[in-house]
Amino acid sequence: MAETLGMLCDKLTIVKLKQYHSEDETRLNSLALQSKQLQDEIDEYVADALNGKIPVSKMTFDANKVFKKEGNELAAVDGSFGEVFYRLADVNCRLWHEQEKVYEFEIVPADEKNTVVKQLALLNLERNQCIDKINNLFAQSINSLKNKL
Repeated sequence: MAETLGMLCDKLTIVKLKQYHSEDETRLNSLALQSKQLQDEIDEYVADALNGKIPVSKMTFDANKVFKKEGNELAAVDGSFGEVFYRLADVNCRLWHEQEKVYEFEIVPADEKNTVVKQLALLNLERNQCIDKINNLFAQSINSLKNKL
């Protein structure tokens, strides 16, 4: 499957988190290269979409997560590209810090373990909602441009 704009944005926020949390020079150099490659890929993706090289039908690839809705309610993801991208970055930051707890799960108090696991699940669902929303907003924007021509 080809990448979508939302997936590329997600990857870029994760690379930025890795840069922020890294001190190793070799790793930082590698991450800088990955960051540049992803930025270039995003630019190319947008240009290809504007030039009609990517069909609108391939700009979305909804996660279609299957999960029990009751007890796993999430706020709707709405807003502009900037607002949704900001929310994606925020979710990935919170997900990063929650995941850090899992790496030393043995020190998480027993009465907090279920909360950590539940929070990871909810943050991953929210992350996928953000990715899907970016894809849908972009596809709608391209459709609007096509309709104006």
